[in-house]
Amino acid sequence: MTGLAPVESTEPEATGDRFVDLPAGPRLCFRVEGPADGVPLLLIAGLGLDLTSWPDRMVDGFTGRGFRVVRFDNRDAGRSSRVDAPPPGRVRQLLARPRPDAYDLADMAADAVGLLDFLGIDRVHLVGMSMGGMIAQTVAARHPERVATLTSIFSTTGSRRVGQPAWSTLVRLARAPARTVEESVERHLAMLAHIGGTSYLPDETLERAWAATVWDRCGGNRAGAPVARQIDAIRASGDRTAELRRITAPTLVVHGDADRMVHPSGGRATAAAVPGARHVEIPGMGHHLAPGVLDRLVELTSELAGAATAPVTSASPTGDPV
Repeated sequence: MTGLAPVESTEPEATGDRFVDLPAGPRLCFRVEGPADGVPLLLIAGLGLDLTSWPDRMVDGFTGRGFRVVRFDNRDAGRSSRVDAPPPGRVRQLLARPRPDAYDLADMAADAVGLLDFLGIDRVHLVGMSMGGMIAQTVAARHPERVATLTSIFSTTGSRRVGQPAWSTLVRLARAPARTVEESVERHLAMLAHIGGTSYLPDETLERAWAATVWDRCGGNRAGAPVARQIDAIRASGDRTAELRRITAPTLVVHGDADRMVHPSGGRATAAAVPGARHVEIPGMGHHLAPGVLDRLVELTSELAGAATAPVTSASPTGDPV
């Protein structure tokens, strides 16, 4: 660990939310759950999603297996800081041309490493979904000494030849942001019906409650400029296939064959790029952590972690039982 030390800015809240100011600038909101002496596991959320997008059942599954689970809001999401920069204009978005001053996935990976530095976690099991999978891949490629294993869930390589959304999905993504919590909830349910797959259906009651809660937690609509900047970060990073070939951590790639947000070819290309990666394609699974797949995802990730031979260490520099 080098450079300036991250600084925790507040006491933990009743929700478990904590905040750390990283030397690079962003303030990250994070939570830590599970035994203080547990094996560290970091969850990285996807585009526009906050840390609560990881279902409680999945988090509980990991903590029940002895993991010390860390999850956080990426920059420009949840309760983490918004970047003080304009989003790409509509023409740039349509042409997929990122702004020259856009941050990229390497910057977001550095945020994750900065959080690990603060928590005193030398090496960690990484789990990322969608854009979070891209961030986790980048951490594994650029900071191999920090990564014990990598699990990449419905993610891709950045190549424009693979992993592209269906046109029907792009049309839905292009809609103007919701203006009320009620509209946001209905949009969320409609999108899940579109991208959620055919065999593993969402729990509508849980999803409705989550969408209403996240509206308040994120200060209103999750779309708009922050999401546009995150999309710019993905585009600014380009095709990362060559970089993925440098990953040395044992890697699991999970994808559904009914994914309309990230085409299954993205998962196949990721597994082909990472040396020795295991590829699991789940029939009927879409782009959603549905109740029916959670236990299997926990089991697959836990098996990967258990098979890893490298030791994983954790110690808090502040002495706090985080």
